[in-house]
Amino acid sequence: MSLLVVGTVAFDAIETPFGKTDKIIGGAATYISLASSYFTNKINLVSVVGDDFPQESIEMLKKHHVNTDGLQVKKGEKSFFWSGKYHNDMNTRDTLVTELNVLADFNPVVPASYQDCDFLMLGNLTPAVQQKVIGQLPKRPKLIVLDTMNFWMNVALEELLATLKMVDVLTINDEEARILSKEHSLVKAAQKILKMGPKTLIIKKGEHGALLFNKDQVFFAPALPLEDVFDPTGAGDSFAGGFIGYLAKTKDISFNNMKRAIIFGSAMASFCVEKFGTERLIGLTQKQVDERVQEFIDLVQFEIELG
Repeated sequence: MSLLVVGTVAFDAIETPFGKTDKIIGGAATYISLASSYFTNKINLVSVVGDDFPQESIEMLKKHHVNTDGLQVKKGEKSFFWSGKYHNDMNTRDTLVTELNVLADFNPVVPASYQDCDFLMLGNLTPAVQQKVIGQLPKRPKLIVLDTMNFWMNVALEELLATLKMVDVLTINDEEARILSKEHSLVKAAQKILKMGPKTLIIKKGEHGALLFNKDQVFFAPALPLEDVFDPTGAGDSFAGGFIGYLAKTKDISFNNMKRAIIFGSAMASFCVEKFGTERLIGLTQKQVDERVQEFIDLVQFEIELG
């Protein structure tokens, strides 16, 4: 089943307590595509870069089963660039530089060969662009997952609320859930957000795991305790990629299977943070992925008798 991924392919420059990088490859769609590539080999990418984006990085995506026919390369223009510095707790960061460049007037075009997609993952972009993508599909995908952030809640709330009515699953972090719902309790926040349109909500809590909600059920998945977290950039997108990649592989969008998908998403996020940028997500083996998922299973497996 084909997976359509829409989002940024970009440059990042990152500083954490463990070190710093010059420009490296980043962007939501890059992380999503790489993470999902360990579960499905039919990934179609829609994004935009400038002609400063290295061809070898496009080839790397192709090696990970990513079809780049929908990747626009703008001649004479620069790719989106973001630079940030993480604090010692690795949960908070300061944005140092944001250069929209080609993203400023990005008009997504879904190629004809992509349009019969079964799964759609909308990475963090303006809600208007996300709506444009949905509007280009002749038939509704089996599942539409949307990621967004607090910035759009502040500057494009009406557009975001309209977009939420068009999707099946929303994935945001705990701070964003509180901003969107104006509720401190995440349970109350989830109840409010589910009334905005999506049938399912994922609230990511970073090193404290993730919550999965629908109208009647709640599931919690822990994060793996890691010895070293080098760079949290892209962890949420890697989580989303593992989540939707597993669903595309299994073709099962039931709540029970989404529980499994959350574990696979968490596993991909745990790989992502172990090195800077996308480095750790490139060239993993199936054995490494299976072993990491088993660590999650071992983490929460226990026997108990009541009475």
